[in-house]
Amino acid sequence: MPNTNRRILVLAAMGALALAACSKTAQSAAAEGDMTLGDPKAKIEMVEYASASCAHCARFNNTVFPEFKAKYIDTGKVHYTLKEFLTPPNEVAAAGFLIARCAGKDKYFSVLDAVFRNQEQMFMTGDFRGGLLKVAQSAGMTEDQFNKCVSDEAALKALNARVERAVKVDKITGTPTFFINGKKVAEGEVTMAQLDAAVAEASK
Repeated sequence: MPNTNRRILVLAAMGALALAACSKTAQSAAAEGDMTLGDPKAKIEMVEYASASCAHCARFNNTVFPEFKAKYIDTGKVHYTLKEFLTPPNEVAAAGFLIARCAGKDKYFSVLDAVFRNQEQMFMTGDFRGGLLKVAQSAGMTEDQFNKCVSDEAALKALNARVERAVKVDKITGTPTFFINGKKVAEGEVTMAQLDAAVAEASK
């Protein structure tokens, strides 16, 4: 990734994470700019704070989330919100979220899924730009569109604001972190059994 883009992304991330000491209470529903799936009127609200460069987030996305989505989100039982967070390498996480948004709202989750599924390969090769470009191109973006997307200062500012909110207001310190109806279910690895139990409890 070009040095200028890398510097902007890193500064955006550092600016948000520096606010970790200022905390209030965790949010339990979608806020402006958050991406969601499912019925907004569902009785149960699940919130996941995730980073596109987080290996635990990728493992959840690849192994647990498909079953959870089919069982609860697609059936209208759970409204799911993803809140974006940045973990090292921060510029990779930021670029992953930006290209997912640039691909269009209807493609956001499929592009992010592709980022997660290519994450291990990118870490193994160290070719983050190439891996992310490949994902962007598979979503219909050209290389020029990709370059403009990851260096869009307005989009970076908006991402920074979302991360700042997660750190400063929601007290989030790591990813993935899961809430169901405002109650923290897990921070880090989570199993389908844990989520089943949390959904059952919230349904009472």
